[in-house]
Amino acid sequence: MDNTRRAPLQSLFFDHPASVNETYFQHMGFALRFAGLLALAAGAALLHALVPALCERTASTIIRCLHARIEARR
Repeated sequence: MDNTRRAPLQSLFFDHPASVNETYFQHMGFALRFAGLLALAAGAALLHALVPALCERTASTIIRCLHARIEARR
């Protein structure tokens, strides 16, 4: 593969992770954990919508935790 074809792929997969001082796989792990916690928060919010006495603070606690993680990366 020549350099003109590699550069866009390099940019697509590696530039952003490097901008936060991570490798591609480190960034993937962070993003996958983040997505899993968002899914958990969404499930808790859905459960709370159906039965208000359940998961009263679960979603907001997860969101606050995720926000703190993002802010700590800056």
